[in-house]
Amino acid sequence: MTIHREGYKTIAIATFIFGVINLLLFFLLCNKFMWLYLIVLVSTLAILLFLVSFFRIPARKLTVNDNAVIAPADGKVVVIEETTDLEYFNDKRLQVSIFMSPANVHVNRCPISGEVVYDRYHKGKYLVAWNPKSSTDNERHSVVIRRGKTEILVKQIAGALAKRIVNYLKTGQQVHQTDEMGFIKFGSRVDLLLPPGTRVLVTLNQSVLGGVTVIATL
Repeated sequence: MTIHREGYKTIAIATFIFGVINLLLFFLLCNKFMWLYLIVLVSTLAILLFLVSFFRIPARKLTVNDNAVIAPADGKVVVIEETTDLEYFNDKRLQVSIFMSPANVHVNRCPISGEVVYDRYHKGKYLVAWNPKSSTDNERHSVVIRRGKTEILVKQIAGALAKRIVNYLKTGQQVHQTDEMGFIKFGSRVDLLLPPGTRVLVTLNQSVLGGVTVIATL
């Protein structure tokens, strides 16, 4: 397991605060209120360890398959439905949405190889990520990857806790399946908009692993 670069600054600041708080409380409370000091120590250590785990990148054997769409994120499948996309395609698409809880790995990966032909950030609200309107109303970053005649739109969507979306892709860039495409901090959602008629291999409420689970076949 390694730590994602997006977490270096956050973890460093949290470690400094953890050290200062517990050092001060040790000198202030250790003589008469050791029990209180220990409660604070355990509580702040738990928070620090959570932050470290949030930015983890576990060792995995990633799936590379030109005939498949690979999960762009860890989480639970919360939507599989036909929708009308008004952002890029302006026609019907098959939407598959993955909800990412704060406990999930938050690295986002490219679902297919190809060329990035669309890249746009949208300001918006911070509705809870499982709200259907979050796909269109929340802060989000959309990219479209084209391989041959196939185009897939991937939306990184902010949630009630996620206040920062990081996306590394730019229009004209060539990407490979399972490459890192970005990172979302503290729980959110990723939508895939697939061509109509795509054969989806996952089911509602199924847990998926980013870069590993096959979402659909092309």
